[in-house]
Amino acid sequence: MTSRAAADDDGHRPAADDGFRPGAGAGAGAGAAAAAVAREAADNGIARIGARRLAVIGGSVIGLACAWSAARTKLATEVVIYEPDESGPDGVPAAAAAWVAGGMLAPFSEAWPGEEAVFALGVDSLRRWPDMLDALEPYVPPGPPVRTATHTHMLAVDEADARDLDMAMEWAARQPDSTDADLRRITRRELREAEPSLARVARAAYRMDSEGAVDNRVLLAALTRACRAEGVRWVRSAVTSLDDVDADRIVLAAGSGSAELAGLPVRPVKGEVLRLRARPGCEDPPRGVVRAFVRGRPLYLVPRDGGLVVGATQYEHGDDRQVTVAGVRDLLADAETIFPGIGEYELAEAIAGLRPMSPDNLPFLGADPTDPRVIHATGHGRNGIALTPVTVAAVWAALHAVRGPAAARAAAPDRFARG
Repeated sequence: MTSRAAADDDGHRPAADDGFRPGAGAGAGAGAAAAAVAREAADNGIARIGARRLAVIGGSVIGLACAWSAARTKLATEVVIYEPDESGPDGVPAAAAAWVAGGMLAPFSEAWPGEEAVFALGVDSLRRWPDMLDALEPYVPPGPPVRTATHTHMLAVDEADARDLDMAMEWAARQPDSTDADLRRITRRELREAEPSLARVARAAYRMDSEGAVDNRVLLAALTRACRAEGVRWVRSAVTSLDDVDADRIVLAAGSGSAELAGLPVRPVKGEVLRLRARPGCEDPPRGVVRAFVRGRPLYLVPRDGGLVVGATQYEHGDDRQVTVAGVRDLLADAETIFPGIGEYELAEAIAGLRPMSPDNLPFLGADPTDPRVIHATGHGRNGIALTPVTVAAVWAALHAVRGPAAARAAAPDRFARG
């Protein structure tokens, strides 16, 4: 797997990266990085816009990662996160979508024809994850690791599911960023050898060796510890207007709340997830991420330390975080079709979160077209964790006024205003 994003399509490699690559941390490395960015900005004829005080609105995975990157590279003299929710362990926002998420890094198994820009952004972010995980390692709390899986199997249960899966995977394989290591069709025998605990129901199966998953809650804890180590400060009050925020620059990472704060077309979409705990004597969970179409419904099984995450439903119900009987029933029924041993697991938690969705499934990344203080990093839908590294790279670029990732251009905040 490549660990660095490719150059822009005009052959230009941005000096602005993400603050996670080797040498981008505090100290002499940070000074050298800042000097390189300043030279790049001058070469591009762009004036760098600095920040004495940087405010990040939203303290979930995107806000934490952006704040950490800015603080560790001394982008601002003060970095402040505005986040009123401290209901999770160590002050992590447990009402945020990232607390509920499956944590999959999955652009290939999420691929769908017509979503070229979504796919390209996801692949770019996937290539950046190794650098981010390496930089985060010193802050991971004792216990389970951040990375929980290093591959994905995608399968279909009936003929209609198989047709849809083949269509999506054949489309993904034709995209410029795909390789055999990223995506390949496998036989049912190969699937049984790789995941012996699965039922023999697959009509079609694919393997993605560059995908995987992270433990969302360990990730949030590690990012929180990293921010504190770099002197990031929290303000535990809600922001109702960006005009009231005392800062030179603002990174808006407020999820569904971004609609009210900045007028962006971001809507909440409910998703329900089950967290299962292995009991003594029950069957081992799958070794990697398992995703499936089960009679037209999408399903994922993600291994966790001592258990499994099962998800996820999707409802357009507005601000509704209640777990429904129907949602739990469908998730368990579909999961048992794929993994019969699940019936012996303990149902440890049933939880719902709100994904901040945009009309085209792309986030909003980059400078606000009307307010020079504001950088958008919001609207990631169900891919907030997966898109964290490329989002940080786009924010870094916008704060330095240099070119960012080529894949992020399609996610410009003014794209709907342009028509």
